[in-house]
Amino acid sequence: MLFDSHAHLNERRFSDGERQAICERIEESEILSFVADIGFDYPSSVQAAKDAEDYPWCVAAVGVHPHDAKTVTEDVLSGIKELTKGVRVQAIGEIGLDYYYMHSEKADQRYWFRRQIQLANELRMPIVIHSREADQETLDILVEEGAFSQERMSWFPGRPGPKGDLVPDARVDIHCFSGSAEIGREYVKLGATLGICGPLTYKNNKKTVRVVEEVPIEFLMVETDTPYLTPIPFRGKPNRPWYVEYTARKLAEIKNIEFQEAARITCDNARRFYDI
Repeated sequence: MLFDSHAHLNERRFSDGERQAICERIEESEILSFVADIGFDYPSSVQAAKDAEDYPWCVAAVGVHPHDAKTVTEDVLSGIKELTKGVRVQAIGEIGLDYYYMHSEKADQRYWFRRQIQLANELRMPIVIHSREADQETLDILVEEGAFSQERMSWFPGRPGPKGDLVPDARVDIHCFSGSAEIGREYVKLGATLGICGPLTYKNNKKTVRVVEEVPIEFLMVETDTPYLTPIPFRGKPNRPWYVEYTARKLAEIKNIEFQEAARITCDNARRFYDI
């Protein structure tokens, strides 16, 4: 069984009926165990918290995406903090930097990224990171704000490493990791987890294939980013949580392991990350 570790059931383009239909399909799925509904602004975080309360297979992250950094105020941040009291609201996210679209000014992105890391540390919660065209700065800010500090890692149990021993876990997820294998290894060394999604299946995406080849599976989760980044063979259509199977199958192929083993390990990794 699989865990879609990053989806947007809260996507504002979905009508209530569409969201209900997707959730009903998830409940009927024989391959999905859990789905993480990830906030990207305050209203979507409210919806994610509601979805986690309504559906036992759903967990939520609450936070403001860098695209929406320009909308954040201290009152919004207080509202995000209040939402963390909800049922199965398990992480702060998705937060970070996006210098590709630049929907918010860099200064706003940086400021509210730092403030939300600080909130996650205050609450001792996992963090879900968005980073695009900002690999090194994202890493630098995470380090500067203590996301990989020894103190933070002391809050969370260790996780199984590739040698069977327990290794430190900072509970930081680099969602839809698109960086190099080198920076991926650096993140893993610091205690992060890498989220792998649909682009792994794309024919010319050698960069992410190399990441999966070189990073131990104990540090990987699979995700869809529904309704975005749809894997082959459905590329060009809206993504759905049950399509996470295709990413997991590709990951298993690259790792030269059985699909069932890849499903089990990545599900265990996501359950540990979200503490369920």
